[in-house]
Amino acid sequence: MSDFDYDLFVIGAGSGGVRAARTAAATGARVAVAEDRYLGGTCVNVGCVPKKLYSYAAHFHEAFEDAGGFGWHLPEAPRFEWATLRDNKIGEIKRLNEIYGRLLETAGVRLINGRARVLDAHHVSVNDETLSAAKILVAVGGWPWVPDFPGNEHVVDSNRVFDLEAFPERFLVLGGGYIAVEFASIFNGLGSEAHLVYRGELFLRGFDQQVREFTRDEMAKKGVQLHFEANIASIEKVEERLRVSLTNGEQLEVDAVLAATGRRPHLEGLGLDQLDIALTDSGHLRVNERFETSVPSILALGDVTGGPELTPVALAEAMQLVRHHFDEAEPSALDYRNIPTAVFCHPNIGTVGLSEEQAREACGEIRVYVADFRPMKHTLSGSSERCLMKLVVDDESDVVVGAHMVGEEAGEVIQGIAVAVRAGLTKADFDATVGIHPTGAEEFVTMRAPTRR
Repeated sequence: MSDFDYDLFVIGAGSGGVRAARTAAATGARVAVAEDRYLGGTCVNVGCVPKKLYSYAAHFHEAFEDAGGFGWHLPEAPRFEWATLRDNKIGEIKRLNEIYGRLLETAGVRLINGRARVLDAHHVSVNDETLSAAKILVAVGGWPWVPDFPGNEHVVDSNRVFDLEAFPERFLVLGGGYIAVEFASIFNGLGSEAHLVYRGELFLRGFDQQVREFTRDEMAKKGVQLHFEANIASIEKVEERLRVSLTNGEQLEVDAVLAATGRRPHLEGLGLDQLDIALTDSGHLRVNERFETSVPSILALGDVTGGPELTPVALAEAMQLVRHHFDEAEPSALDYRNIPTAVFCHPNIGTVGLSEEQAREACGEIRVYVADFRPMKHTLSGSSERCLMKLVVDDESDVVVGAHMVGEEAGEVIQGIAVAVRAGLTKADFDATVGIHPTGAEEFVTMRAPTRR
């Protein structure tokens, strides 16, 4: 590798790229990173972090309403200031950007501000400088995709929705995935009249069906207006409002429209098309278990490869990649089974393992345990919000193959349950575990009778 300027050249300083750069540098490798936008990538700047901050902000609306039942009375009606939330978020993201910069500097990684272009298997060009590397890692993530329809120039994507100039009193989200349901909940909680439009019969495709239906009902109870089996036909700007015509004949007037319609690999301008690097049918970079593309010296990880588009997955892939290419020991392939995930809609969703539908197909005979209840907090708050907890068990082995929750802090609860599912614990192990009382989470170890088989 000494014949090259660097042992590893990383394109993209997102979560996966930064982790790979730092971890490789710790082995003694000479590493450089090129980033043309912002340190920390999607998650830190226009993804998980600001989204969770906005979700926290939206939950205060419910907290103010719930407080009365516990004897707390505010002297006046709460007033929300969009600019305060937006600008405080900007300050926090700037702080995180600086931390990422220091992490790279401390690790001895050179940071280059600019969009790199791959010239061949071992050379990149950035800011009119040509550099050589034994291995080139593409970790550029995804970019929002907006469908083509008349007036689509009036929509904002998930990169821009955090920084709207004015708060939208009426807000519409197009889409049915994580981002769509999260932002419909967020803006509803912040005080918007929120609409969600989705072309399918129910959002969150791929999640457990009961979880999807339960979430639909809870979001509707909170005021989100759901328009299923519909799409946007056109958008017309009328004075200061947007007139949205739907394919089912409905017309809605709103202040802002978010197109949460998916993200695609951010490969434009990288030069990979000139190298004839193999792509998947979905347009992602095809890689093997060593994260090598069809040009072995060019590696790729994270959202650009089409796997689970989750920050912890990119981090795990980064560390595994370094083990493959910069450590002496050859590791086994990364195990993508039983990856937990959360959706920060209101109420939150947390899930790990197989859905009921997947388990019936994979296991055959199963047992399903369900708890659907009003949390203790709401016996005094007056809220009608309910919580759903669910375990899916392989009947023959008694192993818990799936755990699902819809309710307050579902992600926090399922993170712990995920350890048990990952370890292959049985329903008997859950039953033998003493619960923490009084908590909602104890329901996971007190469900004794199967709800159905």
